[in-house]
Amino acid sequence: MMYVTSDTHFFDENLLGMDRFAPRPFESVTDMNTKIINDWNQRVTDSDIVYHLGDIAVNYTKPPRVGDEQVFKVLQQLHGRLVLIKGNHDRRDLFKYLAQHNYLVHGQPKFEFHDVGKLIKYNHQQLYMTHYPMMLGIAPQILNLHGHIHHYMVPTAGNINVGVDAPELDYLTPKPAFGTPILLREVDEIAHRKAKLFDQQKNS
Repeated sequence: MMYVTSDTHFFDENLLGMDRFAPRPFESVTDMNTKIINDWNQRVTDSDIVYHLGDIAVNYTKPPRVGDEQVFKVLQQLHGRLVLIKGNHDRRDLFKYLAQHNYLVHGQPKFEFHDVGKLIKYNHQQLYMTHYPMMLGIAPQILNLHGHIHHYMVPTAGNINVGVDAPELDYLTPKPAFGTPILLREVDEIAHRKAKLFDQQKNS
């Protein structure tokens, strides 16, 4: 199966607490990391692919290579193969470290890397996966899956925020547990409900 997520922000102490941008009510980054890992692994298996749309971790441990090693150890605990799209908080040296320590899962590399984005076809539609939301104009056959803006939503039906704290997750019943990647078919469900809501607002 194929899943998507974004903005896990492992190790990011600045997001702890109930701020308006990205509320995360955890007492420590260890608690937050553990919650995401456990919820992720309850759903994803090693035969699955997870598209991670950036801001994997924010780890200021020095020297930076020690922080990269800590992030690598967390990612090793996550089930599935990871297609990583670089976010604004993802250091290029982290990607280099992961590439140097890449390994096989079911005969395929654990990590795949993309600097800007990745375009795939799914269910007769194109999904353009990026970290930042992209304004694609009139492109009815393309959905932009993105992260970056945390607890905010782009007010267009063609942009779907798939971050772990995205408001679009409220369109799913039940709402996924914090940190759980969502299936691409659930993205279809979100897109349908978001488009329907926007149509109702236009016509009201």
